[in-house]
Parts: sequence; C-alpha cells; structure tokens
Amino acid sequence: MFRNSNFTCPEKSPGIPSAVVAIIWKSKTTHAARPGLLPSLLLNFEPHLRSSIKRIAHASLTHPIHAHQPPFSAATRRSGKSPEIRVRCDGGMDALPDGVVQHILSQLSNARDVAACAAVARCWRDCMPFLPSLYFPRGAFESVGVGPASAVAAADDVIGRMVDAAARLEELVVYCPFSASLLPHWLAARAATLRVLELRVESAADDKSGHLDSIGVATSLEELRLWALRMTRAPAWGQMERLRVLEVVGAVLEDAAVNGAVAACPNLTDLALLGCECAGEAVISLAHLERCRLDFVGSGNTSLRFAAPRVSSLEVQGFSLIYLQGGNRLKHLTISKNTGSVYHVEMGKLPELDHLSLRGVQWSWGAISSVLQCAGEVKHLVMKVEFCGDYDTLQPFPELDLVEFFNSHPKLHKFEIHGAMFAALCQKNSLKKLDSRFVIPFLEHVLVTVRSPLNAEQKLDTLESLVRYSVRLRRMVIRISQMKNCHGAADDFFAEICKFAYMNSGRVCIE
Repeated sequence: MFRNSNFTCPEKSPGIPSAVVAIIWKSKTTHAARPGLLPSLLLNFEPHLRSSIKRIAHASLTHPIHAHQPPFSAATRRSGKSPEIRVRCDGGMDALPDGVVQHILSQLSNARDVAACAAVARCWRDCMPFLPSLYFPRGAFESVGVGPASAVAAADDVIGRMVDAAARLEELVVYCPFSASLLPHWLAARAATLRVLELRVESAADDKSGHLDSIGVATSLEELRLWALRMTRAPAWGQMERLRVLEVVGAVLEDAAVNGAVAACPNLTDLALLGCECAGEAVISLAHLERCRLDFVGSGNTSLRFAAPRVSSLEVQGFSLIYLQGGNRLKHLTISKNTGSVYHVEMGKLPELDHLSLRGVQWSWGAISSVLQCAGEVKHLVMKVEFCGDYDTLQPFPELDLVEFFNSHPKLHKFEIHGAMFAALCQKNSLKKLDSRFVIPFLEHVLVTVRSPLNAEQKLDTLESLVRYSVRLRRMVIRISQMKNCHGAADDFFAEICKFAYMNSGRVCIE
C-alpha cells in the first residue's frame, strides 16, 4: 500500500514517467560519448516542451539523480519487460518546470499512476488540480481489505479526495464498486468542468434512492455512459442540452425510464442501449441523432417508435413491432431478433440505404416484404432469417421470382443469402421469367448458405443463373458446412456442387 498526505492507492513503489527519466538519465551517462542523443530523444515531446526538458537534462549533469538501478539495463532490454523505475531525487525532479509536469500529468488517467506520480516530488503533488482525466478500473481496490465492504470504503475515500483535488477534471470513469450516496457530492464538485462521465453503478445505485438524478447537476456533460443499472422511472435530469453521446449497457429498464432519459437529452448524436432488459414501448424522437444502436434482450413483444431525420446508422435488436420515420439519410440498417418473432415493420422509402441486414429466427412475411420494398436502392443485403409465419407457426419462405427480385433491387453489389431465403429463390417457378434480356448489372459478391440437399436440381439451376446473368460477378462463395447430411441425396448434391465450382473456377468456391 502506497500512502502520502493526499492520496491512498495500492502500489508497490512510486514511478517516474519513463520518457522523462530516459532523457535525464541518458543525457547524464552518454552525453560525452553521444552528444547527438539528446535532440533525438526530445522528438518524443511537444515542441514547446523540448527547450525546458533539454535545460533540465543538461542541468542533471551537475545535479545527479540517484537510482537503485538504471532504467534501461541490459537485463531489462533482453527480457522485453517495462522497467520498474524507483528514483530518489536530490532536487532534480523538483526542478522540472511546471509546464513539463503539467504536460506529463495530463497524459495520465489511471488512478494508480496518478497516485504514484504524486510522490515523485513535492511540486508534482501540487499539480494534481491540472489532471483532466481520472480512471478507476474494476479491481483497483480489491487488495485493500479482506472483504467487499473494505474495498468500497477505500474506493469512496480515494475517489472523493482525487475528485476534490482535480479542479480541472473533464473525464471521470469509475468501474470499481463505490457508494452511490457519494455520487451527488462528486458531481456537484466538478459540475462546471466535467465533460465525460462513465459509471458502473450496479445495484448499489437503484433509482429509488434518487442518486442517479444527480447526474443532471453536471450540465456541461457531453458524453454519458452507464453500466449495470436499474431504472424503473424517468430520471430527473432536467434538460441536458450539451449531451451528445448516451450509452447504457446491461441495464434493467422500464419503458418510462427509457423514454424519459432520451427525452432529457434532445441534442444527442449517438445513442446506444445495449444488452438492456425492457418491456413495453420505446419512443425515440431526436432531431439530431446520427447513429443509434438498440439491443433489447428477452422474448417479450417490445415495440419501437423511432423518428430521427438525420440518422445514418440504425441497429435494432429485440423488437417485435417497429415503426420508423425519417429514413431519408439512412445508410446502414440492421434489424434482428434472436428470440421470438418480428411481426410488423413499418417505414418509408430508404433512398440512401447502402447496407441492409435482416436477422432472426422468425419473421412474418409481411414484415420482410415491407422492408425489402422500401430498400430498393440497397447495395449490400444480408438475409439470415430462419422461418416465416405468424405467432407460433413456423413456415418456410414463400416462393420468390428471381427476375422480379433483382429487378426490384438493381443496385445490389453484395448479396448474402441464408438457407431459407435461398430456398425461396429455388422453387419450381422461380426461374420461369428468365430470358436473354435479363441481366443483374452490379452484383459482384454472393455468399450462399445451403442448409438442405432438398430440391437439389432447382438449387443448382439458381446458382448457375446467378453466375450467368451477373455480368460483374467476381466471387461466389457456397457455404455448405451447416448442411444437413442425413438425407440420402446429400452426397450426390455435394458432388454436383463441387462440379459446379470446378466449372466456374476462379469465381466460385466452396466453404
């Protein structure tokens, strides 16, 4: 345990930033033999700091630094490990200009490093107010006591004193357990300067206590990230006009909490709700939102009403009913549901869409066809839906006409087809409209996943048609590693696939 008058943090010994020690040490030991070494080492620093460091380095020739071991010994170089530097200063480090010390400390954020540097010299300790960032990792205080209570008490003490000392703190990241009751004091102390806040609050900060409402005090926040919290009501944050990034990970939320938190941040450009448990209806309406990721877990029928005219990237997972408004600038869209079904998707035309990915176990065919109709300009399409059907009835995809499908998506460059979608394009009448005038103008890459050897002849005909009519086709990958081989025709089908790949060597390959 390392202790000084201001901070307490688990550390074996105080360390000096190796770049500064390297300059001073090498300028002392090799200056006579290699007078050009110091200028080359100074290139590691900003131009306005080089003259100050150079002056201190030359001064070290007459003010030596005594060390227990050279920082770059031969044994250390052979081991490849970072040297552990322990230095006893006889005035040398105290003589560093304030600008150099402040620059060094401005590059630190980990609480261990900050506490270690505070003991290098007395003047370094006085520069704590210039720290812009503090980071407390998950296990920072696990070695302090024998139980979790001791670790939390130590964390509360150290975090409180460091936050109070860092008068210019802009970023605070706390992953270690702490007492949520102290959060209002920490935020109030640095409300004027804090720009980035990231907290792993866990169950200690249940919203019934009201401690999370204190986040609204930090009105200058631009980025807020919260991990493992529980919110059953809308937070009392007021209007956080400056907040641009909001991320909530691994939380248990009520729909009122989601809607209230989003409404309190009207100027968001980035929103991420990842691995969150939520039921009900999520309503998101943000005029400036550009990127959004919504990942809701659970098998419930959660619905989403989404309106963001500037959004360019949208990824949603876990919703059964989706209503999307304002997709004129949307370039990347992913809709998936790992458990349960997607019953309904409603949206307008997506004229700028480049990438569309539909994934899940079961979708209603109405939802799939609605999305495909709105995405006529898509360039990269991923279809990985296992079944169609409404509610609990699992059904295969209906028959699709290959000519109509590609005529409806003329700009398609890359097409990834899973088993169910590929089977729908391989039905008896899927190729009946083919003629010599048909062409797939821009398709370059195709990835086909074959899950069953059934209808082998139709599947081979579809593969041959894709190769023949895709005038720009560069690569077709046929993935058969997941094909069910219990059927007697599997071996014959595999042989035909290999023959097809051989006949189109260079463009067709098998995984």
